Formats: sequence, C-alpha cells, structure tokens
Amino acid sequence: MSSRSPAAVLSFAASDPTGGAGIQADLLTIAALGCHPLSVVTAITVQDTRGVERMTPIDPPLISAQAHRLLEDMPVAAFKAGVLGSSQNVRAVSEVVAKHSAVPFVVDPVLASGRGDPLAQDETIEALRELILPQTTMLTPNSLEARRLADGAKDLAECARRLLDQGCEYVLITGTHEEDSDVVNTLYDASGVVREDRWPRLPASYHGSGCTLASAIAAELAKGLDPPEAAHAAQRFTWEALAAGFRLGGGQLLPNRFFRS
Repeated sequence: MSSRSPAAVLSFAASDPTGGAGIQADLLTIAALGCHPLSVVTAITVQDTRGVERMTPIDPPLISAQAHRLLEDMPVAAFKAGVLGSSQNVRAVSEVVAKHSAVPFVVDPVLASGRGDPLAQDETIEALRELILPQTTMLTPNSLEARRLADGAKDLAECARRLLDQGCEYVLITGTHEEDSDVVNTLYDASGVVREDRWPRLPASYHGSGCTLASAIAAELAKGLDPPEAAHAAQRFTWEALAAGFRLGGGQLLPNRFFRS
C-alpha cells in the first residue's frame, strides 16, 4: 500500500436508490471525509424520500463472498454496519468481522425507516444483540432504537448500560427523537458518560442522518482518532451536512455530504 493511499472503510448496508441513506450514504460520507469506501450490499430496497416500500435481503453466502474477496485483496481500517436484512445476514457479517477483531467496528442499528417502515424483525434484532453487539466498537442508536434494543428500558442511561453489558465498547445515543430544544447526543462507556454534545435542532427532517453519522465515525476512526474524538468530529460533520441539506423528492431532505466543496 502506498503511503499516499487513503484509509479504507468497509460498509455492510442495504442499497438505497435515492442516495440519501444506506450504502450510498455511507460511500458518499466516507469519501467526503478523505477515506476510500468499500461496500458489501446486504439488501436491495425499493424506496424514495418518503419511505421504504420493499426490501429483499441478499443471500448470506453472497455477503460472505463479497467481504472475503475484498479482505483478501486490501487492508481495511474500519468496518461499518447498517441495515443487514435478516438474522442470517447478521450471522454472516458477524463471522467476517470476528476474523478481523483488531479493526474498529461501528454499528448503526437501523430498525425502521424515518416513516416507521420496519427494517428489522424480532429475530434479526435478537441476532444483533447476540452476534454483533459483543464485537461493536461504537453503537449509534437513536433513542427509539436504544430503548428497543435494551428490552424496553425507558431511561437512556439505563439503555446504554444494558447495551454496554452486551459487549459494546461505546454507545452513542442520539437525541433526534427526544423533545429537547437542542439535539443532545450522549456517548457512554463502561464508566458512564464520556461526553455529551448539544447541537441546534434543525427544522427539517432528513433522509440518512443516522447512516451519515455512523459512517463518519468509522471514517474518523480509520484516520486514527480515538473513539470520543471520532464521535465528536462525526457529529459536527453530520450536523453541517444536514444544515446544508437539499430537497430533490417529495419527502425528507437529503444531507449534503460535500458541503465543504
């Protein structure tokens, strides 16, 4: 690898034809932050900026084959996972990541679309708890996802504690769905609160904000930042991308990941 080669980040996620979320959002974000994006498609969706109409998971052996072919050919500095599509796909991804345990692993546990369309069934959620969380460097649930993953705990600090007990090194719970005047994002580790960041609440609704945040964290980890610094830098990038967002469709706005150019 040339000394000028950018760090590579491998994303496991579903395809989103709008480019707002999913694997396309990850690729745009990772590239915008100066890393080289690699991708393993886990599902194909039919969706627009209003919501998801259909999702078809990729067969697990094809997920494994995509990943192994890449990893045999080039080094990866960070992994990121989004929608995996099925419990079988969760297992396939977990087996790949387990063979590269020194590589940071950022997980965005997307359980539903912005409209509320379900993207993970109960068996998939249980597989995430059992197979993915114990390998996760940083989990990035919104408050709704955190409560569901933590078996319905209401207090977000308690949600974080339960998720950390399942093996996550860090949990960053985002406050977009809470009622605070600002969006409050809190990073936890086993010792408690590591940092709390407040961001002005933007007036619009955005397609792919969670994907942007998680893939930005993965990119910052790939560039060598430690997890708390990576979480803050990624939040700033995400907020600025949302603030510069634009409308192409009739639903949510799309983040502008290239707002700096």
